Amino acid sequence: MSNSLRIGIAGLGTVGAGVVKILAERSAYLAAACGRPLELVAVSARDKTKDRGIDLSGVRWEDDPMALASAGDIDLVVELIGGSEGIARELVEASLKAGKHVATANKALVAHHGTALAQAAEGKGVALNYEAAVAGGIPIVKTMREALAGNEIRSIHGILNGTCNYILTEMETTGRDFADVLKDAQDLGYAEADPTFDVGGIDAAHKLAILASLAFGTEVDFDNVHIEGIEKISATDIAFAKDFGFKVKLLAIAEKSDAGIVQRVHPALVPEGTPLAAVSGVYNAVAVDGDRVGHLVLEGRGAGEGPTASAVLSDIADIARGLIVPPFIVPATKLKAPARPLMEAHKSSFYLRLRAVDRAGSMAAITRALAEASISIERIVQRGGKGDDSGRLPVVFVTHETDESTMARARTLLAQHEDVAGTPLMIRIEDGELR
Repeated sequence: MSNSLRIGIAGLGTVGAGVVKILAERSAYLAAACGRPLELVAVSARDKTKDRGIDLSGVRWEDDPMALASAGDIDLVVELIGGSEGIARELVEASLKAGKHVATANKALVAHHGTALAQAAEGKGVALNYEAAVAGGIPIVKTMREALAGNEIRSIHGILNGTCNYILTEMETTGRDFADVLKDAQDLGYAEADPTFDVGGIDAAHKLAILASLAFGTEVDFDNVHIEGIEKISATDIAFAKDFGFKVKLLAIAEKSDAGIVQRVHPALVPEGTPLAAVSGVYNAVAVDGDRVGHLVLEGRGAGEGPTASAVLSDIADIARGLIVPPFIVPATKLKAPARPLMEAHKSSFYLRLRAVDRAGSMAAITRALAEASISIERIVQRGGKGDDSGRLPVVFVTHETDESTMARARTLLAQHEDVAGTPLMIRIEDGELR
């Protein structure tokens, strides 16, 4: 089949096996839709004997994935190994150098090395496609590259990690705390044995760095993403948030400021009734604000065999049709070095939870300390009861808008206050662009 797009796949985990299934089950449709057959020529994975539930008869097995980069009968290498370094990076770099197209689901690789890989792909006139690296089955990369070309993007707000969204949803629904729900997520396969990348916000930050580059024409800048995870969120916080008319979500936000592009991942209070507040379970969503289209929200499954393999096939189909575009819309040589505004200058309202000594005058002393720190209070809620084992009661403040540096000073003062136990928990309130 001289006209066929000849494909090699490195990595036959859940997603890789899913791609093989789609290529086999929809071969006739894909050939008609793409104008040429899609031919799986070779695969590579760690264990040749493993039963993956796929038919690999007639497909060459390569013990070394690097063989795919040098094979003369492969036009496109699909990298599904994962990781920002090691064999995944070596394979992608070698494939591009050899003039082969690349499709990848590797968010870490693109987040850390996207600009350099884009330069390599453009230098050879080949594709570097990565739809599956961001938000699973949601076609956000294609949307940014093509459908929103007539827009100046002002901001992106995303729920980009299904594990975190599942945990927060379950905490809200059941009233259980983080550690308990995390264990369930691990048992169900939604969270890894080491969940740090997910619950610590790193996975979402990888995806955000990619989206920010697409949105604002800047070099991929993962090192400039402010990252906080959900480990310190308690069922108490979620209950308080509900009382205030909010839900707690791990948000990934990229937006323009006077100083440059702000990129931040952290828990946030999101107003109930807004699209992102309604995203539950393992689902992802991305809200884009463009100057022409206004607010656009895309929602769907952010991981798993079907959604992610579907995204990989989208990239393969584009390549088969001859749609070769700069990976980050703007040619890599014209991507701007991003300005790096300080997070300390960010302004918002804040949710502040602390444990106060249950005694006369403590609340007055605490509110006085906040006033002295230039924090203006909108609401205070103190729940009655006997408090925790140390006799402290949870007290929550919702502040008027202030900046991060002022809030940081206030938290430091409160942590040293005789009527407060420990450092108060702070959650930003995001309600401006989400309504």
